[in-house]
Amino acid sequence: MIIEKDRVVAFNYNLTEVGNTEVIDSNIGGEPLEFIVGRGHIIPGLESQMIGLGINAKGDFLVNAKDAYGEYNNEALQNLPKEQFAGVDLSVGLVLYGQGEQGETVQVTVKTVNEDDVTVDFNHPLAGKNLMFAVSVAGVREATAEELANGQVEREEQCGTDGGGSCGCGH
Repeated sequence: MIIEKDRVVAFNYNLTEVGNTEVIDSNIGGEPLEFIVGRGHIIPGLESQMIGLGINAKGDFLVNAKDAYGEYNNEALQNLPKEQFAGVDLSVGLVLYGQGEQGETVQVTVKTVNEDDVTVDFNHPLAGKNLMFAVSVAGVREATAEELANGQVEREEQCGTDGGGSCGCGH
């Protein structure tokens, strides 16, 4: 079976920035990452390059910034009054989480701290970076009707029961 729209894919990866050998992120040695193709679960530049691959396929995929986390946007820097960060031990590089205008969770990185204000960066930490993914496809299957309806991969519960199924998962 090959990777195509509405299939569930499981894969392992190492992520580096182009021109650098330092691993930024990886799930090697852990559980494969699963997603439903075409649902926006992974960056579009990687997903599009995985279309057509089969189980056990391996490859190195270059994903340009615009097809990953976007170009770096200087307008995403914001100066805020330092008193908004009361009780927070601020330092350059600190990652903070807050609530956006539509109630979504937003991540910001502290860029500068001075006596009166703090400059935060709303760009994704990988914005503006060309990325290299070393990928190994661990599985491809048809998505279930429920997965297609709710847009999420079903995961088997690890309840730890003795097989009586008291948690409802059938273990």
